[in-house]
Amino acid sequence: MNLRRPPWRLALGILAILLLVINFSILNAEDAPVDDDLEEIEELIALDEEEGRGDEWDAHAKLSDAEVLTKAQRIVLELNSDSTRRVIEQNEFVLLLGYAPWCARSAELMPQFAEAATLLKEMRSPVVLAKLDAERYPRAASDVEIKGFPTLLLFVNGTRKAYSGGFSAEEIVIWVRKKTGAPVIRVNSAAEAEELLKKYHMFVVGLLEKFQGSDYEEFVKAATANNDIQFIEVNDLHSARVLYPDIQSSKSFLGIVKNEPEKYTSYEGDFSEDKILQFLDLNKFPLVTHLTEANSIKVYSSPMKLQVMVFAEEDELKKLVEPLQNVARKFKPEIMFITVNMADENLAKPFLTLYGIENSDDTVVAAFDNKISSKYLLEADPTPAKIEEFAAKLLQGVIPPFFKSQPVPDNTDALIQVVVGKTLDDLVLKSPKNVLLEVHTPWCTTCESTSKKVEKLAKHFKGNDNLVFARIDASVNEHPKLQVNDYPTLLLYSTTDKHNPTKVSAKLGLKDMANLINKHTRVKKDAEKDEL
Repeated sequence: MNLRRPPWRLALGILAILLLVINFSILNAEDAPVDDDLEEIEELIALDEEEGRGDEWDAHAKLSDAEVLTKAQRIVLELNSDSTRRVIEQNEFVLLLGYAPWCARSAELMPQFAEAATLLKEMRSPVVLAKLDAERYPRAASDVEIKGFPTLLLFVNGTRKAYSGGFSAEEIVIWVRKKTGAPVIRVNSAAEAEELLKKYHMFVVGLLEKFQGSDYEEFVKAATANNDIQFIEVNDLHSARVLYPDIQSSKSFLGIVKNEPEKYTSYEGDFSEDKILQFLDLNKFPLVTHLTEANSIKVYSSPMKLQVMVFAEEDELKKLVEPLQNVARKFKPEIMFITVNMADENLAKPFLTLYGIENSDDTVVAAFDNKISSKYLLEADPTPAKIEEFAAKLLQGVIPPFFKSQPVPDNTDALIQVVVGKTLDDLVLKSPKNVLLEVHTPWCTTCESTSKKVEKLAKHFKGNDNLVFARIDASVNEHPKLQVNDYPTLLLYSTTDKHNPTKVSAKLGLKDMANLINKHTRVKKDAEKDEL
């Protein structure tokens, strides 16, 4: 039987109708029915539950990175304007990632977020992980108060909670579990302890004979309050020694385990929430911490007030790591040792600028005492021995603070003396003459007009050998006795009191400035030559 071909006009008509249907579907994608979205979500969750039986951690370890990411992306729900509020309201716990497709930090976080979704799923966590393209759905993003990218928010029964954890998959999982009622993992056997060793690069182990009593209550309080370290509880010595081999007694014990050279650190104090948290704050960092965008907030907020920072190129840092670890071990936990890659300008340059060496290509060893807001610089070859000596003096408080200074200029025959950090003592504070010092910066919008006034005053008082006019660029010069925050600032240092200079308002006219100078320096009229 021969089948007749459809007329070409009919074929074109059918094609046109199909195109119209497709276009209509695309244009209305954002307004798709909520029920359809939720049905698809439920189908995906059900699918993963079916696949998630058995020893899921081992199965996860055997998957390729691509397979893990694919599976994780199915678990993370993609929300839109209609489904966002519905998903939040219909689930007890929702961790929402607000992102923008063009945001580099969003792109970096996305795989970690997907990996966290997989791990939480395997742990049978009730938390739903979802993401929202805040640029495509600005109304939904505004409704849940997403104001930047990326933004992580936890919703508990619809109530929004700001995220305060780290940004690796492990850190996300730990934070979420702590905030959703599971701050501690209980280990019931040595086999379970062995499995946990594979999962966490850092954890706290607590050996408590009974999971009750005051010690246990304080342990759980500390676990709940801490945002970034997994707590593990165990009540038999054999299992505890799998996690922390050096435990000697079955009495209450707490220690931190890290996957780094200084692997085990035991806690010696009483079981109290505050003391445990303080112990963790002082011991959670490795011997040498490499500063990154991801850990910068934790590093900057560390309670360790003394910090030694080594700035170098990547290859040089690799050579320095082991010697630095040996040095750092001697000062633990009083001093925090940090390395910074000079090629990472966002991290290195702000610090190096504080020393006026932002363009340096050489290895730099600097230090900070954040308790007294002082900075220090190793002005010698950065050998391990010199770094150790530098750290010892920092700890003893005998190292002199560092202050920026330009090179000493030649002021021969200068109408206005140029002062730098190194010469402020000699040219101003110890000078036997009266000194009017102009403090300025390159970015000051009104400094130029003030400088012109000072130049006219200098010409006017040129014949007075007891009066010096000077200026200093505060952006590149520092001195402990020059604390100025507003620019321009005019300071008159009288010979009678160099420690308490008189502040001269830059808004005054020339005649008023001259009168003020005369009043405080007792300049005689016959020394005046030029008229203002």
